[in-house]
Amino acid sequence: MRGPNFGSINRLSFAINQDMPLPTIVPGKTRIGWIGTGVMGSSMVGHLMSAGFAATIYNRRKEKAEPLLAKGAQWALSPKAVAENSDVVFAIVGFPSDVRQVMLASDGALAGSKPGNVLVDMTTSEPSLAVEIYNAAKSKNVSSVDAPVSGGDVGAKEARLSIMIGGDKDLVEALAPCWNAMGKTIVHQGGPGAGQHTKMVNQILIATNMIGVCEALLYGYRSGLDLPTVLKSVGSGAAGSWSLSNLGPRIMDNNFDPGFFVEHFIKDMGIALDEARRMGLSLPGLALSHQLYLAVKAQGHGRDGTHALELALARLSGIDWRNRKQHGNQG
Repeated sequence: MRGPNFGSINRLSFAINQDMPLPTIVPGKTRIGWIGTGVMGSSMVGHLMSAGFAATIYNRRKEKAEPLLAKGAQWALSPKAVAENSDVVFAIVGFPSDVRQVMLASDGALAGSKPGNVLVDMTTSEPSLAVEIYNAAKSKNVSSVDAPVSGGDVGAKEARLSIMIGGDKDLVEALAPCWNAMGKTIVHQGGPGAGQHTKMVNQILIATNMIGVCEALLYGYRSGLDLPTVLKSVGSGAAGSWSLSNLGPRIMDNNFDPGFFVEHFIKDMGIALDEARRMGLSLPGLALSHQLYLAVKAQGHGRDGTHALELALARLSGIDWRNRKQHGNQG
């Protein structure tokens, strides 16, 4: 597994607090806390446990954590309790409001942290909230890092996520044993909030690419082509993309299980649009994708994967995508 590729600190960087010694991360000695054992989180903390880290975990629904508990993780009754029993606490939850609750509330991780502890938010969230958590943690001599990820459920399961990190460079480097257990592309983007800004770039790229993937497959179907055969030609050329190669086959197989929820993608695009407005940017492609995904959610697919956009676009053309095989191509 490749080691981290840490970029240089950019102008967003904050000076490291010299009163806080850097942690020494050692599997079998460093205690890991984990908040959020959903589609992504369960695999990610599982890799840390496989690397030798003892883990204390919390999830709103305990039954979703049962497989990890069976493997030896310890259960905590609150995010605060997780921090009280951990040296480094990771969180990957749904929305910025959830991040605020599990990190900054009276029963949140910061409330249970001791000087020298580290908080790592891996949720895709607001850059301004990452800075707020950083400053609140620093006031208690606790360190904070924002580290959203890309790669979906497959990347999480195979420990090959792309991890985009904002925070103090020395601390980010000290956490390398944790990053390396979960991902392959590990880049320090700058100071607090820089990881979240980078994830917004990632989501903007995906947003319009997903429109292209879904429209192209719809066109191929209506024209009477065999879609798996089409994918052999276009998937490895200039039109190829991660979404086409990984989600295209799922679309063809009517598998719309979530690697990433539609409702979470809508949240991410909303954050990016808010940041764009703040910076005076016009991003019409992103705005269009946001509107299309609102339609996907309105059609009942909010808890499906982002590739469920195919169902909504097909509906606009009067095509029942799920039942297309028995009805023929209509070409």
